[in-house]
Amino acid sequence: MNVADSQRVASALESLGYLATAQPHQADVIVLNTCVVRQSAEDKAVGRLYSLKPLKDARPDLVINLMGCMVGVKGNQRLQQRFPFVDVFSPPSDPGPLVTHLTQDESRLQEQTDTARRFAFMDGDLTLPLHQRGQLVSAHVPVVYGCSHACTFCIIPYRRGVEKSRPVDEIVAEVRSLVQQGVKEVTLLGQIVDRYGKEFPDGTDLSALLRILHDLDGLERIRFLTSHPNWMTDQLLDTVASLPKVMPHIEVPIQAGDDHVLAEMKRGYTAEDYRRLVEKIRQRIPGVSIATDVIVGFPGESAERFQRTYDLLSELQLDVAHLARYSPRPGTVAERRMPDDVPDEEKWERFRSLEDLQEKIAAEISSTYLGQSVEVLFEEQVRGRWKGRTPTNKLVFVESEHPLTGLVLPVIITWAGPWSMQGALPQMQPGDRITSKFNLEVG
Repeated sequence: MNVADSQRVASALESLGYLATAQPHQADVIVLNTCVVRQSAEDKAVGRLYSLKPLKDARPDLVINLMGCMVGVKGNQRLQQRFPFVDVFSPPSDPGPLVTHLTQDESRLQEQTDTARRFAFMDGDLTLPLHQRGQLVSAHVPVVYGCSHACTFCIIPYRRGVEKSRPVDEIVAEVRSLVQQGVKEVTLLGQIVDRYGKEFPDGTDLSALLRILHDLDGLERIRFLTSHPNWMTDQLLDTVASLPKVMPHIEVPIQAGDDHVLAEMKRGYTAEDYRRLVEKIRQRIPGVSIATDVIVGFPGESAERFQRTYDLLSELQLDVAHLARYSPRPGTVAERRMPDDVPDEEKWERFRSLEDLQEKIAAEISSTYLGQSVEVLFEEQVRGRWKGRTPTNKLVFVESEHPLTGLVLPVIITWAGPWSMQGALPQMQPGDRITSKFNLEVG
């Protein structure tokens, strides 16, 4: 979500005549877009912000903008007192305060200002930042802002506000504009993306949105995240299975494998419910890959309760497990009512044990790809090799003297590790041609 928000900020600034720079000391405007979902993320943001203070001291005209979940939808006066050197505080997904600050005392053309405000307030078309136009292959598109589920550990509803779905025509306009700028794949985003459209009176839901986007010319792949077990319907699974452009990859967090911990988290399902869901996903979407999220060390998680999480992950053999150690977030139910009673050392031990388990599982799954031909969408060149992803979201690296960015090509997997794979393009004969926007000829 922050990646998408940052792209929109960059577009708004470029419409005002600013150009991007990779060096903070060269900048006239610095935007720090923040995440506070875990304490480590907030600590990192605070440290980065203080590192910018010397630049502000040396150049008082430098504009520093603090944005994102650290600010929240309600703002925070204490932040202004704590960071008096910050000029602008912007809520998540809203570049509006920055645009207003930069234009309020300047005699810029009204059309230019209106364009920036249009970017800031999300009304559809999106011009990518200059350095990404024609280069960005995969883009993130928010479709649901905020969240109203309020898990007891989660700060998101307090910082990003209540759940709100974007109109279909707005999303379609944005995806169409991205495709026109060279984007081949979009990932639809929502804290609970499966709840897209719940407030729409016409019944439009995520399945309907996927079908509409599937018909856009030039769009090669569609993904979505993050799902919630309670809202993943049979209709949605059948939609994924039936639409070739929708990739067979599902992100559905479990968070814990013990029913007591799940109830304390206010997740709304049991471990058995999740087990049945995984079985259903695999039955309805052949060859699907499944990713999950797990929090270790939640209040009240005894060694026995943690073992149930370990055993469930061992049993289900999921492709990816995003792991996190519990950290109390101020204002959440868990922080107010539940003592953080699992020592940090124990959290680390549980984290590492799951990490080791998942590495073995991922390695076994990856090994099944050896010798197979898989379709890979190539995103960019990294350290001399081309990086791309399979439909199941496996990372693949290939060596090639030809530019592959934006191409979907068959790749023979020659090496498979737990987190990435290596492959080779099929042997091509002189005169063979890869057709794409690059119109690459061989020979």
